[in-house]
Amino acid sequence: MSYEIVEAMLARRGVQIEAIAEIVYQLQKGYHPELTMDDCVISVKSVLQKREVQYTLYTGIALDELAEKRLLPQPLQAIMEADESLYGVDETLALGITHVFGMIGLTSFGYLDKEKIGVIHDLNEHGSAIHVFLDDLVAGLAAAASARIAHKNIKAKQYPGDV
Repeated sequence: MSYEIVEAMLARRGVQIEAIAEIVYQLQKGYHPELTMDDCVISVKSVLQKREVQYTLYTGIALDELAEKRLLPQPLQAIMEADESLYGVDETLALGITHVFGMIGLTSFGYLDKEKIGVIHDLNEHGSAIHVFLDDLVAGLAAAASARIAHKNIKAKQYPGDV
């Protein structure tokens, strides 16, 4: 298991690291005028280094791919094909990624899940492909990478008693 495997899986499904970094940039540019796309790519790659994130991506991508091949048992197959709105397991799995960097990741994920910007929108408008999990996993990944940048902001306000 490695970063390279998960990056290849994402690419196979049409998701490039740079596309996720663009979402991170949109989320953070208002708070960090000096932020660059390179900073965002580094943050996405850093989140992807975490084994728990890799495992989550492997699981969700595998379920999407099995659904495309019609290999899931019923009624799960029908739920996945319909992208059933009350099926929240995809969001639940993605939330595991957002929690890696705290509550700010959760709020960013909620925004991305609602607005579906960038590659998340493209995945959601999937045509014949099934991306029930992948659109939410990418949103979770972007939210975590964004939260990572927010936590590393050296210009964050200092309070009395901070060490």
